[in-house]
Amino acid sequence: MEQEHIIDLSVEQAASAFAALGSEQRLSVLRILVRAGDEGLAIGELGKRSGVTGSTLTHHMKILTQAGLVQQTKCGRSIICAAVAYDQIFSLSQFLLSECCADCAMPHKDRHHD
Repeated sequence: MEQEHIIDLSVEQAASAFAALGSEQRLSVLRILVRAGDEGLAIGELGKRSGVTGSTLTHHMKILTQAGLVQQTKCGRSIICAAVAYDQIFSLSQFLLSECCADCAMPHKDRHHD
């Protein structure tokens, strides 16, 4: 997936997003939604694929939604969940790698993270 722009995250923004991803179940749910692409998945299908259902899935989706990483949209009688913050997700990895090896006396020549 091509990134149109990278969001310059503050430490506070990155910490908030990482906190939302600080659960194995939430991280799994987000990965499943990223795999599903822009169309997303019905909440029932997301539950089947993740093994997280009912109020637990609702709780995790609320946290991911508040962090701005996913979106829920009502479509008829279904709720469609989709990962929407691809730029922010990419920026989280860039946040970690942006200063990789900056303090090393001899940075490894094969480490390119830009």
